[in-house]
Amino acid sequence: MQITIKPIGVIETNFEEKSGVPIQSVFGKEHEGVITIFPEYADGLNDLSAISHIYLIYHFNRHHDYSMMVTPYMDDTPRGLFATRAPKRPSGIGMSVVEIIRVEKNKIFFKGVDMLNNTPLLDIKPYVPEIDCFPMAKSGWYENIKNKNKNKVSDDRF
Repeated sequence: MQITIKPIGVIETNFEEKSGVPIQSVFGKEHEGVITIFPEYADGLNDLSAISHIYLIYHFNRHHDYSMMVTPYMDDTPRGLFATRAPKRPSGIGMSVVEIIRVEKNKIFFKGVDMLNNTPLLDIKPYVPEIDCFPMAKSGWYENIKNKNKNKVSDDRF
């Protein structure tokens, strides 16, 4: 089965190279980015300025291969790809929760950069704490390392 998804915009950041990018948006909160929404989708930004955080769904357009076993940035043990947030994925889909700074016309200014410059944006969804927060959720292998000193920026492994 083949699925074709058309981008709705482009994410602009200061990161041109894969190495050195924050590995999660929470680790990139001091970095700001700008999303330019294509004109035909601009009306969809109405009411967005009242929302503080959004999910960005995007395409890892500079990763073209993947492996089912990976060693995550925050660990030194090989793990199953789907138990990680590694950027090399069969579908090439990335997701980040970012904080909106402001919305101007067809642009969203945000904090929490963990993606490369000129990343194609596929969709935006609001983060809703009452729906999206699961305090009792389990995070598997991450539970064993979450309090350890871990790498918070990417290296050259992906």
